[in-house]
Amino acid sequence: MKMEWVYMCIATLLACYIFVNKIVKNLNGWYYTLKLRNKDYPLPPGHMGWPLIGNLFTFIQDFSSGQPDSFITNLILKYGRNGIYKTHLLGNPSIIICEPEMCRRVLLDDVNFNLGYPKSIKKLARCRPMVDVSNEERKHFRRVIIAPIVGHKELAIYIERLEDIVVNSLEELSSMKHPIEFLKEMKKVSFKAIVHVFMGCSNENIIKNIGSSLNDLYKGMFSIPINAPGFTFHKALKARKKIGKIVQSVVDERRLRIKNGEQVGEKKDLMDILLEVKDENGRKLEDEDISDLLLGLLFAGHESTATGLMWSVTYLTQHPHILKKAKEEQEEILRTRPTSLKRLSLNEVKQMVYLSHVINEMLRCANIAFSTFREAICDVNINGYLIPKGWKVLIWARAIHMSDEYYPNPQEFNPSRWDNYTPKAGTFLPFGAGSRRCPGGDLAKLEISIFLHYFLLNYRLERINPECPITNLPVSKPIDNCLAKVVKVSHA
Repeated sequence: MKMEWVYMCIATLLACYIFVNKIVKNLNGWYYTLKLRNKDYPLPPGHMGWPLIGNLFTFIQDFSSGQPDSFITNLILKYGRNGIYKTHLLGNPSIIICEPEMCRRVLLDDVNFNLGYPKSIKKLARCRPMVDVSNEERKHFRRVIIAPIVGHKELAIYIERLEDIVVNSLEELSSMKHPIEFLKEMKKVSFKAIVHVFMGCSNENIIKNIGSSLNDLYKGMFSIPINAPGFTFHKALKARKKIGKIVQSVVDERRLRIKNGEQVGEKKDLMDILLEVKDENGRKLEDEDISDLLLGLLFAGHESTATGLMWSVTYLTQHPHILKKAKEEQEEILRTRPTSLKRLSLNEVKQMVYLSHVINEMLRCANIAFSTFREAICDVNINGYLIPKGWKVLIWARAIHMSDEYYPNPQEFNPSRWDNYTPKAGTFLPFGAGSRRCPGGDLAKLEISIFLHYFLLNYRLERINPECPITNLPVSKPIDNCLAKVVKVSHA
């Protein structure tokens, strides 16, 4: 009797295992296959994961454990190097694309694809002038916004502002006796820089209030979009509202200054431009649109640039021979500088050829944004596979950047790989591509260049836990936020 009971338990467990792994696990895939059975083209290979949650647990496990490439590598090993796969991620049926030509096709196609970020990001980073308008209107606004960010005259003006912030910040950090979380400090640096560039604001209280709320906003970006007390998303929505009020007060003050003729015409910042810009029908932007644009640029600019600053310094510190070469280039710039010139110039930044290679290599290796999100407006056929209407499309740039097909020894940090090298179209996408390419890319690289110039000449980083594990959620970073000391170097 006892043996019969044991056999029955074993049989029950085996039946449960088979039911869960062979039936429940495949229900999601069967559902979408059945739903789309009458389409002209098949879905790409892949797996849709568990009902409701899809492949989210696998994604979180791989990215939080510091092995983010495992997620895409397992797809390639199981389904072949097709460059396109189906999955269910972040609450949506999705198509992952990780082949350069297909990535470019999606990113350049504004007719069939729209922005497709998760619901939490869409709500928290909403920006009507760049999303809820026609393609022509969006392109017009984009041209207006990009001009004051990347124009040569504007960049030259920004250098002076950025230089002061960098010099003062490094001096302050080096005076601290206790270790600091370097990533958090870089967020403060990049935030001050972005506020001064976009808003020309030097009010420390305003900077402090926006900065504290921006952290809450950022935490909600990849949270579950539940707007109820106690949830991260609810707190993030409140933070967005608070920032909106602060920005509105700055807008009101700026309007009054313009009305009273107090505006300085020579050094316009982005807010001045937005207050003057008109749409295709000659209408000026609503205050809410200006607030949306500034908030979106503040968020995207400060978080990604801070991460880039942290990784740039970290990679240089980990590779002394690369740091030495980068430092020698900066010293040469100082030696050849005219005695009449006391500050960095845009011309000198352009001479930082090796440093620009360091930054490109950092962008390739760090992969600050693992993916760019799009959504299919209609059914689309790519390489004989169906991308169904309404499905998310994830441009998985990380898989391209870390592929030995395009970058030999991809795990190696090697800035010299960029010597006389122009990447094949679609193989280097740190800022996306097409009409929705990140408008602040050049400004971010300028800020990183200025910071590294002064860091290399006068400081070094001493990490407390150099072997600290890495997490990649929500971005790539050491789990201790790069705990370190910034040490001022004495010159003999």
